[in-house]
Amino acid sequence: MKHLTDPVFPEGFLWGASSSAWQVEGGVAEGGRVPSVIDENSKTKKPFADDSITADHFHHYKEDVALMKQCGFTSYRFALAWPRIMSAPHTVNPQGIAFYDDLINELVDAGITPIVTLYHYDLPMWAYDMGGWGTREIIDEFDFYVRTCFEHYGDRVKYWLALNEQNMQIIYGEHLGVARGVRDWFKDKWHINHIMNMCHCHAVIACHDMVPGGKIGPVPGYVPIYPATGNPQDQIAAMNAEELTEKVWNDFDVFREYNTFIQKYWRENDIDPGIMDGDMEYAKDAKIDFIAVNCYRSDMGKQPVPGINRDLKFAHMGTRGEMVYSNYEGIYALDRNPYVERTDWDWHIDPVSMRYALRYMWDHYHLPMVITEAGFGAHEDLGPDGQIHDPYRIDYLRDYIYNVGLAIEDGVEVFGFNPWSFTDLLSTGNGMAKRYGLVFVNTTDDDVRDLRRVPKDSYYWYSKLIKSNGREWGKDMTEWRDFTKQFPRASDAD
Repeated sequence: MKHLTDPVFPEGFLWGASSSAWQVEGGVAEGGRVPSVIDENSKTKKPFADDSITADHFHHYKEDVALMKQCGFTSYRFALAWPRIMSAPHTVNPQGIAFYDDLINELVDAGITPIVTLYHYDLPMWAYDMGGWGTREIIDEFDFYVRTCFEHYGDRVKYWLALNEQNMQIIYGEHLGVARGVRDWFKDKWHINHIMNMCHCHAVIACHDMVPGGKIGPVPGYVPIYPATGNPQDQIAAMNAEELTEKVWNDFDVFREYNTFIQKYWRENDIDPGIMDGDMEYAKDAKIDFIAVNCYRSDMGKQPVPGINRDLKFAHMGTRGEMVYSNYEGIYALDRNPYVERTDWDWHIDPVSMRYALRYMWDHYHLPMVITEAGFGAHEDLGPDGQIHDPYRIDYLRDYIYNVGLAIEDGVEVFGFNPWSFTDLLSTGNGMAKRYGLVFVNTTDDDVRDLRRVPKDSYYWYSKLIKSNGREWGKDMTEWRDFTKQFPRASDAD
């Protein structure tokens, strides 16, 4: 990176990391938690582990928060587990309430601002049994759930996120388990999407009603789509991809109405999204305060190949698993970008995508933003010295954060950076084999081991950066290696 000056981050900028309940907690049969759809979905990902133990944050949260404080965190984005808080319809689980009370208190006492996601893929099985996201009954249940959360935690939690990556849940519903039990996903997903939108609206309105000073926003999974060439048809294809993977959701969240592109798409494909009388009037009052952005990578859009309709298939194991890219006849296709590097899972490594995403969202919606996910997944295990040396993750984080800083200098309002993830945790499709954490958790898909926490080199690098509020980039790697000497070893933190 060559720039005249390094970007400057605003005072009070929130530095931290992210997780989700089902991917980090474990303890799925403890503390009154009931089964969820994602539990069942994770069991189908063999040979990978399921979510029954993962990083065992349920039993290690005090240790984890202590490591966050030691690193210098001023924020932590995490999710509440619906099946831990609600054991049955309109039935609160006191043990679940108490667990998150303890976690939130631990964070606040450590000077760490909680940023809380209300829903991150863990639909309770009791909700699935009553029809799941396909029934409007779920709206009332979700309203009761979020109001319970605001009632119990709203005095300490002021930043709330509604539904994590709703766009990805609809686009890749079969991969994420949302399509479970749905006969015609192509059409019915838009009915499910509208019900999710109404749940989002209920969360926004309830937050503003119940949480003094509370702010709430959506969490889109944003993958910038660049046109593959200067061919105008590739540009149109890239725009179509933006619409059908991101913009349709963002437009609804911000403007509280469906844009003309998706209305035309529904008409052309004989789709009934299930909009009922009064829905759109209710949505008008659900004005969001900010947008949380998850941005790991970018893709390229191009003219689709005739005669092929294919969803994106994510890469799995191997030294370089290869993605199979989407192709939708007459609409768009996605493809690999030859100008950027790739991870072992064939995800593009594109730091500029972060600056692009923030600029794009600011230009379209002019709302404050916080980064709630970005990260580098890798195969990792303890080395001969008992440590994890991950210069690739340091490079990734440095370049992505730098581009956040450049976006801020471009005039974009960004108030925090919370990469994925704090500890290693269960990858949605790749189990414990795909590690994102700043902190290594000593477990594998095959062997639980001792679950010991070992901060990686990236943890120490990140600590130096955030304690300087983004001014110490560690370009000379000896600088941050010397900085690590002030930290106790992992065994001292146990």
